[in-house]
Amino acid sequence: MIRRRSTPWIHKWSRPLIAAIAGCGALTTGYLTIEKLTGGSAACVAQAGVKGCNDVLSSPWATIFGQPLALFGFMAYTGMVILALAPLVLNSGDNNSRKQLENWTWWLLLVGAIAMSVFSGYLMYLLAFQIKALCPYCIGSALFSTSLLVLTIIGRTWEDIGQILFTALIVGMVTLIGTLGIYAGVNQSPITTGTPGEPVKISFTPKVDPNPAFGWEITTTSGEAEIALAQHLVKIGAKEYVAYWCPHCHEQKLLFGKQAYQELNEKVKVECAPDGLKAQPELCKAAKIEGFPTWIIDGKSYSGVQNLEELAKVSGYTGPRNFQYFK
Repeated sequence: MIRRRSTPWIHKWSRPLIAAIAGCGALTTGYLTIEKLTGGSAACVAQAGVKGCNDVLSSPWATIFGQPLALFGFMAYTGMVILALAPLVLNSGDNNSRKQLENWTWWLLLVGAIAMSVFSGYLMYLLAFQIKALCPYCIGSALFSTSLLVLTIIGRTWEDIGQILFTALIVGMVTLIGTLGIYAGVNQSPITTGTPGEPVKISFTPKVDPNPAFGWEITTTSGEAEIALAQHLVKIGAKEYVAYWCPHCHEQKLLFGKQAYQELNEKVKVECAPDGLKAQPELCKAAKIEGFPTWIIDGKSYSGVQNLEELAKVSGYTGPRNFQYFK
């Protein structure tokens, strides 16, 4: 009697496992996409002196082609879910068609997993050496990508290992070259010059450690609209909860400019970092502040960097609105 060789358990469960991991990746990147698009503050506990998830979301590397990087990650993970489950869901009666579908989806899963792993590796390099931040979501996404690659390789019997290595080399090179090309023009300066008379877009990537007394030097100047809005916020009792080491908080300062932010510094700003100048961490704790900056205006909380037009809108400001900068 001939005993049939049993199928390894990993071959039976590889596709559901790939779908589950890719689903977790889609949830993570989907959440980050929503936070980026809405200007929210990612649920990530930041430590004093260490940049976190919100710093990553506001970095110049967090946007490509004008859209959040996390959105492309969400699309990639969703595609992996579809490829993993397609042969299981589309259970065709034609055995040849099903085998062909399985074969094609395995190769597409392999190509996708290689590309995602290479791209995630480059993002980990940026996280460690450029942004210098600790982002659990980003690290988790990199682990998901690597797990997908491992499962794709061991999840079935590949007849030609050499072809896998050749595919990995080609896809890896194309992905890396494309990634370097996409980020070649990333602007790391605090201010992006624009058309004369038009608002100027600002971004900030710290190159030196923050000073506990003031963070970083404000390099933008204020116009009448910025100063008038600052005075209005003081008048209505608005509060901005900040930490001196937070790059987002400095971006908010850049939006106001040096002169206008002086109006806010004493009466609106609340320093939450315990080692900061005139720190009031007890007020931050009482207000249940989870991210920086957080504005509280008329009893409502607004997390993340707020464009001055938005602050004007929610605060009932009716003065001039020819603001010079935007995020």
